[in-house]
Amino acid sequence: MTSTFEHGLAPNEANHVPLSPLSFLKRAAQVYPERDAVVYGERRYSYRQLHQRSRALASALEHVGVRPGERVAILAPNVPEMLEAHYGVPGAGAVLVCINIRLEARSIAFILRHCAAKVLICDREFGPVVRQALALLDSPPLLVGIDDSQAEGPAHDLDCSLDYESFLAQGDPGRPLTAPQNEWQSIAINYTSGTTGDPKGVVLHHRGAYLNACAGALIFQLGPRSVYLWTLPMFHCNGWSHTWAVTLSGGTHVCLRKVQADAIHAAIAEHGVTHLSAAPVVMSMLIHAEHGNSATPSTSVSVITGGAAPPSAVIAAMEARGFSITHAYGMTESYGPSTLCLWQPGIDELPLEARARFMSRQGVAHPMLEEATVLDMDTGRPVPADGATLGELVVRGNTVMKGYLDNPQATRDALADGWLHTGDLAVLHPDGYVEIKDRAKDIIISGGENISSLEIEEVLYQHPSVIEAAVVARPDARWGETPHAFVTLREDALADISGDDLIRWCRERLAHFKAPRHVSLMPLPKTATGKIQKFVLREWARQQETADTGS
Repeated sequence: MTSTFEHGLAPNEANHVPLSPLSFLKRAAQVYPERDAVVYGERRYSYRQLHQRSRALASALEHVGVRPGERVAILAPNVPEMLEAHYGVPGAGAVLVCINIRLEARSIAFILRHCAAKVLICDREFGPVVRQALALLDSPPLLVGIDDSQAEGPAHDLDCSLDYESFLAQGDPGRPLTAPQNEWQSIAINYTSGTTGDPKGVVLHHRGAYLNACAGALIFQLGPRSVYLWTLPMFHCNGWSHTWAVTLSGGTHVCLRKVQADAIHAAIAEHGVTHLSAAPVVMSMLIHAEHGNSATPSTSVSVITGGAAPPSAVIAAMEARGFSITHAYGMTESYGPSTLCLWQPGIDELPLEARARFMSRQGVAHPMLEEATVLDMDTGRPVPADGATLGELVVRGNTVMKGYLDNPQATRDALADGWLHTGDLAVLHPDGYVEIKDRAKDIIISGGENISSLEIEEVLYQHPSVIEAAVVARPDARWGETPHAFVTLREDALADISGDDLIRWCRERLAHFKAPRHVSLMPLPKTATGKIQKFVLREWARQQETADTGS
């Protein structure tokens, strides 16, 4: 009930505007009209031009009949058109659906059907897989093709009547971007990896996108002098909201079509890159690049890493090469990063390895998330902050998804009891920092003892010849389960390092019962977003145990 004090103080257009990251582009075009907004090879767009092109896209979508709330999908790498879609699509009142470029035809078809996409904007490099996907649909979307001179191979025929530039020419660059009437209005749908079935559509709203972008700009210390290199796919959680955060800050987006070590180092040197985001696998690629391509940047480059807990050895190696690392943690369901390992006084004075161990924690809630904590999985109560008691990491706040598209049961399960349940097992340290110990399904129970696969992986990553490592449970007749490590080595170490060598390495640094009993040297299978597929490795480990024991 409104008190008499509140009489006549209802919100109105002067004091209440629905939050939307669309306002960031309008502001940047006003404040920094001639500032380089986008750099991509020989192409350069100012913020004035980016604003005009995004408005033309919104107008063109409206012209072909896209109505508010309808979905527009895009399948493209980190090219300028992908960035424009983050403003032009919601600027038409529609909902943006970014599709992972590594998906196969069946998954692409499922996403287009599930979200009922009205339009698909597609880079012509992916023409063959898109043609296969569209053939699986009864009502395929309108197809708009992107021609990019940097694409490898021929520009595949998409059988579409419109290319992207012609499509933009149909639009009015003076049409204002349509702000949402309600900030709870959906801005994007991002699909999860779907490693155990069809992917789920995570529905995000304008308010959450606005706030998560603000958090990203704040924690990453972005500003008008910032030059952000797109090593993180924009299709992944909308580039962790940095598609909007960099624009909010008036920084420059440097687009990168392919994530390769030499291209990253060349872009850093040519454009004076100040910031980038990268999964640990990308950092490992930079660390293990050929010497000629791995020169230390002339100035420190700030890096936010996430997607998996980065081993302290990887953080230490990046720091030694002139990169300043911040570890963030999040999910598609939380717009990307939701916690981060914030700097604390005294951290810089620690030895490099000790500092890296601290920085590998998942940390505390970012400034726009209400709360992150660890709950006992049986009682639902907070665990003691002793750095030892295991529970589930949960978060809540304005940067949590609306829910899953057309999946009410999964939505209820994920958002039960007022929390977003991550499924990650973690401890709470006395300083309030969270540290993930494992996924609930990845914990190894051997002889009644819980073994963290991440702890073993941390030790394996410390070996100078290890590029990637993943540890899973292998069935064992005596112990129930034992650790099985799958490891990718540097090419120059393949002839010198054996699985037994790595087992000895672990036994020298871990309790013997925690050390892996089996090691397989091989490339690791990954999801379309680059995450190691542990469910595949678990099956391989099971099959190897069956083959070895005959049972």
